[in-house]
Amino acid sequence: MTTREAVLEGLEERGGFVESYDEVEGRMTINMGPVHPSTHGVLRLLLELDGETVLSCRPIIGYLHTGMEKECEDQTWRAAVTIVTRMDYLSPLFNEQAYSLAVEALLGLEVPERGRYIRTMLAEFNRLSSHLVWFGTMGLDLGAMSAMFYGFRERELILDLFEMVTGLRMNHNYFIPGGVWEDLPEGWERIARTLVDILASRLDEYDELLTLNPIFLERTKGIGALTRDEVMSLGTTGPLARASGVDWDLRRDMPYDAYSQVDFDVPVEGAGDVYARYLVRMAEMRQSLRIIRQCIEAMPGGDYKNMDPKITMPPRRELNRSMEAVIHHFKLATQGYTVPAGEAYAAVESPRGEIGCYAVSDGGTSPYRCHIRDASFMNLQSLEAMVRGGLVADLIASLASLDPVIGGVDR
Repeated sequence: MTTREAVLEGLEERGGFVESYDEVEGRMTINMGPVHPSTHGVLRLLLELDGETVLSCRPIIGYLHTGMEKECEDQTWRAAVTIVTRMDYLSPLFNEQAYSLAVEALLGLEVPERGRYIRTMLAEFNRLSSHLVWFGTMGLDLGAMSAMFYGFRERELILDLFEMVTGLRMNHNYFIPGGVWEDLPEGWERIARTLVDILASRLDEYDELLTLNPIFLERTKGIGALTRDEVMSLGTTGPLARASGVDWDLRRDMPYDAYSQVDFDVPVEGAGDVYARYLVRMAEMRQSLRIIRQCIEAMPGGDYKNMDPKITMPPRRELNRSMEAVIHHFKLATQGYTVPAGEAYAAVESPRGEIGCYAVSDGGTSPYRCHIRDASFMNLQSLEAMVRGGLVADLIASLASLDPVIGGVDR
């Protein structure tokens, strides 16, 4: 019997936890965090250890609580986009996308085809930028400092594109109910194509650096494994679920925006360990490039947002010559538009899994309730199952493979 099996058997006999120090000689309770470089945020892990073996791991959250969901109730439906974009701060466009889809469902609003394609293309660029942070930080956690330099080098290029299109590098306030705030700027296509070509070649470098690296394999293969049943029972989604054999991706199975118009594959692995999660995310980045190429080629013309005057401000050129346009602009900017009473739920496939928005309207100009189903919050529950009976050093690898964003957990 291995040490891990013996520890797990002993834990099972005691009901899954250690009751006192004397019961297991050498047991120690320590805090990892809330300020620790490997927790990727203000996260506290309460660990019970027997030597270097993890007996239990209890995530303790709330250190970054911002009350953003409640804050949405004090904003107009349009202004709430500036709140939700700050939750999962590595995936701001996905927060905006889920919220906008929910509000559009309440309004019965149709997004023009160009707006849907712009959303899809930029969301995949955002998936790439988020996965590049995961690649860099996971590599750094496991001792591969070059991965950090590589990942953040390419991420900067994507953020430059975001700044060109939205005016901001993060928290863009760009996806809005009805489409996107502004059209793509002149010259976007050339830069997007160049960026796709660069990223494709750099992904080959990442493979050379880590994929078959014997040290990396030793630190990831067979570590932090989750079975398919565990994933299903814990509500885990995204790359974590697909690494354990759950073939589910909202982009393919419940398509939204322009995903029904593009071809892509959903990477799935079966081992469920840290290495399988690595392989899934690496494959996802290549699929994102594939989707972006199709969006560039098929980008339609026309409106980029729904031009219904009840929800869309008049063009700036109208303000100088129409008093009605000035009044309309003032009302939308200060009071906002009303949304029919009702409730709606919309979900998107973020880099960490399902981000869902449950929006409730009482018929007013502000959300009555806006609740976000955050992928990091759900996935964090699987950490205990990953690390029980393993080593403390392996806990670092497992946590890195979760890729949690505490801004979404503590929203």
